[in-house]
Amino acid sequence: MTDGSGDRARLFGSGLGTSPDDVGVQFLDTTLRDGEQAPGVSLTPEEKARIARALDRAEIDVIEAGSACTGPGERETISRVAELDLDATVTSFARGVQNDIDLALECDVDGIDLVVPASDQHIEDKIGTSHEDNVRSTVELVEYATDHGLWVEVIGEDGSRADLDYLEELMGAALDAGADRVCYADTVGHATPDRTFEAVSRLAALGPTSTHTHDDLGLAVTNVMASLSAGAEMVHGTINGIGERAGNVALEEVAIALDHGYGIETLALEQVYDLAQLIASATGIPLAPNKAVVGENAFTHESGIHTDGTLKDESMYEPYPPEKVGRERRLALGKHAGRAGVKAALDEHDIEVSEDDLAEIVARVKELGERGKRVTDADLLTIAEEVQGRERERRVELLELTAVSGSSVPTASIRLEVDGEEREEAATGTGPVDAAMQAAEAALSHTADAQLESYHVDAITGGHDAIVTVEVEMSRGDDYVTVSASEADITRASVEAMVDAMDRLVASDPEAAIADD
Repeated sequence: MTDGSGDRARLFGSGLGTSPDDVGVQFLDTTLRDGEQAPGVSLTPEEKARIARALDRAEIDVIEAGSACTGPGERETISRVAELDLDATVTSFARGVQNDIDLALECDVDGIDLVVPASDQHIEDKIGTSHEDNVRSTVELVEYATDHGLWVEVIGEDGSRADLDYLEELMGAALDAGADRVCYADTVGHATPDRTFEAVSRLAALGPTSTHTHDDLGLAVTNVMASLSAGAEMVHGTINGIGERAGNVALEEVAIALDHGYGIETLALEQVYDLAQLIASATGIPLAPNKAVVGENAFTHESGIHTDGTLKDESMYEPYPPEKVGRERRLALGKHAGRAGVKAALDEHDIEVSEDDLAEIVARVKELGERGKRVTDADLLTIAEEVQGRERERRVELLELTAVSGSSVPTASIRLEVDGEEREEAATGTGPVDAAMQAAEAALSHTADAQLESYHVDAITGGHDAIVTVEVEMSRGDDYVTVSASEADITRASVEAMVDAMDRLVASDPEAAIADD
């Protein structure tokens, strides 16, 4: 895209009619570096490579693959990403020391994101140097890196708390030394939009400028928009907004805001949801249900009024169609459900009901919702079957289960009938339930793209004839089902619930293969 920094004030200010072609916004994704610094996150080389490929498919412009100075393992991972032949520019994070640049060069990256102190606190207390020596050192490092053929971005760490005159001097010296761009960094999520606008305006007047915002005040996206209005052309961020403390700005949120609000294309939006799911799975940080763009509830409607309106006009209660970001619309059922929503949900499963049956189904759905239960498709189908007095045709059925524990390694074997064919699998686990679930998962195969989202024991009756109720939640794309099973044996209840959930997920999709591989 063409550079249109001169038109940004008009675009994000009073002149909203500016052509998108006049404005170019690029993304630098730091999920693999800053995102991995979120507490408890550690990505394997295989996971980083897989995420990097997904980021590249999403047309991210720059991928910060890691920090080469971290250690040999990290350098091996960065090198692996650099060897993937991605369209994106691959960089390494580097501190303000020459050795970090040398280590990045060993990884054969395209460039570096060179961080140097910008605030008095970082210059004097953290680094223990003078302002003058900091400028001189930055210039020398930029010249060294560019002499070795690297693309160089200089990040003024803690720039949001820096003296702006000094920040301008430091970043200007970096650009004069040959840096490709400089970056305004709100390292601790300290800044307000007006401060951000002022700082970025001064840097953008010097040359190409990026913005790096954190969400400690809940202002990450707002500060990005202020930065772009001030003349920044590149946004640093992570997918899902993961990162230190409250996280970095979520790139998918910036992307949809620019696309929907201003007609500015940044990344391949249809890739966003799969990318978000991949990173949530790899990092172990689940998506909040109310998360913008990629959260489970973003395109889910339960209220009877909203459901009815959505059925009449899909855009009635949505700012943009879910397909734009690789999602599907869902009509959720609960205590707020109405006849139109329940009827539409039944229609999706090709279930015809009489008016009397519909009234009874709606009443049961509301009663279940009022008990605080999430009413899934599985619940609805079970209610409809009970009301109509019929049995469904299953695609997946449990035939036999054997579990052995004791002093030896817990082992389980399972026999299923899947689409008319029998399958047998065995597995070990930390206990009989884990072993049985592992065997069931192996027999069902990963090719149906179903994930076990949650598992818990819902209730246990007392006495010698105690009954345990196990509830599992499974998902397949945007479809979720919650199924419970009650048995005297917790292992059998667990497997029955999992098998029933899988059957529900694929029952309405004849194209969904459950391959035996």
